[in-house]
Amino acid sequence: MTLRIQTLADLLFSIAATGTLTSSIYLALVCVAVRRFRGTRTPVPGETPPISVLKPLHGLEAGLRENLTAFFEQDYPNFELLFCARTPLDPALDLVRELTARYPAVSVKVTASGEPQWPNARSFSLSRMIPQAAHDLLVITDSDVCVPRDFLRNVHGPVSSGRAALVTCLYRGQPRGGVWSSVEALGMSVDLMSGVLVADMLEGMRFALGPATVTRRTVVEGIGGMKSVADYFADDFKLGSLVAGSGGTVELSGQVVDHAVPPYSFTQSFRHQLLWMRSSRFSRPLGHIGAGLTFAVPWGLLGLVWSVQARCLRLGLVWLLVTALNRVALSVIAGWCAVRDPFALRCCWMNPLRDILAFAVWAMSFLGRTVHFRGAKYRFIEDGHLAPISPPARP
Repeated sequence: MTLRIQTLADLLFSIAATGTLTSSIYLALVCVAVRRFRGTRTPVPGETPPISVLKPLHGLEAGLRENLTAFFEQDYPNFELLFCARTPLDPALDLVRELTARYPAVSVKVTASGEPQWPNARSFSLSRMIPQAAHDLLVITDSDVCVPRDFLRNVHGPVSSGRAALVTCLYRGQPRGGVWSSVEALGMSVDLMSGVLVADMLEGMRFALGPATVTRRTVVEGIGGMKSVADYFADDFKLGSLVAGSGGTVELSGQVVDHAVPPYSFTQSFRHQLLWMRSSRFSRPLGHIGAGLTFAVPWGLLGLVWSVQARCLRLGLVWLLVTALNRVALSVIAGWCAVRDPFALRCCWMNPLRDILAFAVWAMSFLGRTVHFRGAKYRFIEDGHLAPISPPARP
């Protein structure tokens, strides 16, 4: 019995030590990746080619007026805005019509897609907007994105110059109220963005991020149109992957945008994060497994458990403190130094607690393959494909 207990203690120590080491290495990689990102900002071109901005909509979301107004107020000479919802009666389109009357100089096109014929409603809406776009240069953004007035000037350069086939943007999580909205927003600014930066440094951009993407109509048509990502949940990820796989260059822009996080309850936030974790599990399975080695505080807690058994509690407390400081540092380095999120800097003390929650969500992502999204139920199958189980609800 004593030998068995000792073996278990040795196993706890080995796991905790390995996790602490790998999370420390990961923090060092993030430092290098952030410095690289800050040192290679995309130059702003002098040309201002015409741009079509595509924005799928679905109901009135928190902060939607602010998000849409930011695009109507772009300091850019030649652009159009295209909006698509499932039905003309969608209240989001009423807001679009109000803003169109308020900004008559902006060219606006509004369309309704009908109920989506594909598992991914966003890509279905985009497939309806792209043929109506007057320009080849496309900017695809989500409804929960807010941008600065010079966004269009700053973001199109690599694509319009021919240097890249697709450009995608980092983003900051912007909480719209409540504790759990803040916790999820912190995870966006810190964990997600640090992962993107390290991936870009180690292997180059092989995917895209949904909040803001720039490409050409001809590039989308060259990979088979939006239908090629019709049954993927992470259609943005897959779009960038297909472009990179076809030989096109995918580039990370120096422009950072704001991504609104609704005032979630704990349950809503947990389900939303589990949704994306399960998507990651099926879209990039090896990377998702490896993500477990980037957490820090759970391994510190495991080290604390080991220290109690080994009767060296002081060492365990120091161990836990070191892993907590690792997450505080990550919040400052990725959240502030990379994406300039003042919330990530101000609330860096929250990140060790959020690290524990994120680890729990990551572990839960391996249990099951069903998800709920916008009133519909889906099942993940191979390579991130979606299979609908129940139809979506109306907004």
